[in-house]
Amino acid sequence: MLPARFPSIPLNLTLLKGCAIVGVFWGRFTMEEPAVHQANIETLWQWFEEGKIKPVITDLFPIEEYEAAYGAMMERRAKGKVILTF
Repeated sequence: MLPARFPSIPLNLTLLKGCAIVGVFWGRFTMEEPAVHQANIETLWQWFEEGKIKPVITDLFPIEEYEAAYGAMMERRAKGKVILTF
């Protein structure tokens, strides 16, 4: 298996746009701040319902092919969201 590659970010854009880049260990955050995490998830769902965010869906699998869906993620073939359909 190839080592994970981190995305390359043009850092000059952060200077030009006056923004910041922050990394978060999401798993630990959800354990230490469950109420804040829940509020964040509710906000994301609201934005999704309002059309403010549009996730990129690159793969659709019937639920019976869950192993293939998992393989697409683990092998880093998926470039967007992988969706299981019922």
